[in-house]
Amino acid sequence: EVKLVESGGGWVQAGGSLRLSCAASGFTFDEYAIAWFRQAPGKEREGVSCFSSSKGTIQYADSVKGRFTISSDHAQHTVYLQMTSLPPEDPAVYYCASRWSGWCRLSPTAFGSWGPGTPVTVSS
Repeated sequence: EVKLVESGGGWVQAGGSLRLSCAASGFTFDEYAIAWFRQAPGKEREGVSCFSSSKGTIQYADSVKGRFTISSDHAQHTVYLQMTSLPPEDPAVYYCASRWSGWCRLSPTAFGSWGPGTPVTVSS
């Protein structure tokens, strides 16, 4: 059974940093693409970043390029999202998701397995 568990969310001041973690289990880590998404109340879920070990690709949404970094620890089956220079914005829940084909996509409909999410609040 595919299982994804996010952690690391919380409260941070604008301009600050957070590192989110996504612990994965139940599947062959290298055969999947793992992505981060976020969703604010009343808004659509949007793709933030994607990592594919098997395809050797990393993808970022334009809004986070230069500020967010996705990385992985294969031994720990964990994908990280380092977020810096966070702007003040609506609270959002950050989710990680996995996709078997291995190709990176930033579309929520392309991912079949999701974690429960971790909330992030950036205050001004």
